[in-house]
Amino acid sequence: MEARKEFISGNEAVAIGAMLARPQVVSAYPISPQTIVVEKLAEYVESGLMKNCSYIRVESEHSALAAVLGAVATGARTFTATSSHGLMYMAEVLPFVSGSRFPVVMMNANRALAVPWSIFTDQSDSMMLLNSGWLQVYVEDAQEALDMVIQSYRIAEDPAVMSPIMINLDGFVLTHTYELVDIPAQAQVDKYLPPYKTGNKMSIDQPLGVCIGITPDLNTEFRYRQHVDQLRNAPGVIAGADREFGEVFGRSYGSQGGGLSEKYRCEDAEVVLVTLGSISMTARTVVDKLRDAGRKVGLFKIRFMRPFPMQDLLSLGDQVKVLGVLDKNISPGYEGTVFSQVNSALSRKANPPRTMNYVGGLAGREITTRSLEKIFSEMLGMIRDGKAELPPDPNGRVKFINMRWEDHE
Repeated sequence: MEARKEFISGNEAVAIGAMLARPQVVSAYPISPQTIVVEKLAEYVESGLMKNCSYIRVESEHSALAAVLGAVATGARTFTATSSHGLMYMAEVLPFVSGSRFPVVMMNANRALAVPWSIFTDQSDSMMLLNSGWLQVYVEDAQEALDMVIQSYRIAEDPAVMSPIMINLDGFVLTHTYELVDIPAQAQVDKYLPPYKTGNKMSIDQPLGVCIGITPDLNTEFRYRQHVDQLRNAPGVIAGADREFGEVFGRSYGSQGGGLSEKYRCEDAEVVLVTLGSISMTARTVVDKLRDAGRKVGLFKIRFMRPFPMQDLLSLGDQVKVLGVLDKNISPGYEGTVFSQVNSALSRKANPPRTMNYVGGLAGREITTRSLEKIFSEMLGMIRDGKAELPPDPNGRVKFINMRWEDHE
């Protein structure tokens, strides 16, 4: 297969990326808005494009990940995809995969959770599972989705990491939007991504226990090892995988933040907005508009929530007076999940900026350029005489944007 350009959806980009990575087992269960991914992979297997791949149709999302768990335990490279309540149904299996240190790659189409029922996007599903032991990356467009499927195998299968990765795409906004995407040649991918080899598998010749049970006197050591490999090793592996990807394919995502994050026009910014996923495109446009008007604003795009880009966040200059966090989820009774993570990281900074939490985009509610301009304007208005003044009520730091009930504004 030669390199080419195609006008495809985010779902198709994920499927092509998975095909090029040569998984040996794909397990599939449909759920909107992810279904196109596994349908396309079924076509590729049936047509012979994926010659050495077994395609397993299962009866539930739980079974989809359980099938992958069984396959990766024998040393196979695997892939699956899900969304929303499908991811929730997989929740029991997620720590079995991560605790066993199996490098599964899975796509999740971010979708709201019930009730009320919605098939539209927010990031409540994946944020609820930050503690599952999986690396989590959030992509901005279809090109990044394809590229990150390929990169994710390099990262997950690295002996210094050996952790599963969840690639998150905003449902419908990315999964069903069509873009012109550069598709690499199979030979290029094979050069970048060698066949998967591991000693962490079941073997008749060398018997090994997997998904083991242990007593309390050893569990902490296993958890510590998993934590250290993700906290200390994964950032370097991610940066290296991205750097080599750029050398082979001519594009990369690690010019700033080593691939964990991206700073955009933050050098002298007094106000910075933190984003994840596709909304970063819109926010970047707003930053440019406000910069043209002489306003000192910037964007901090988080790509990986795990490992969290703590050092990148801490490297923001002391001139940043207000940091807004745009959360497409809410932890009821407290605040947005990303906001909590950002504040925890900033607690290590000697002179941290003041922080505001903007909750929006829930169940697909549109976040417009006007909404973002209003957020930036509000944060800029908090700066007086070089210092930021936030609402005195701590609850006032969490604001739901684009509300329709006037009494809740």
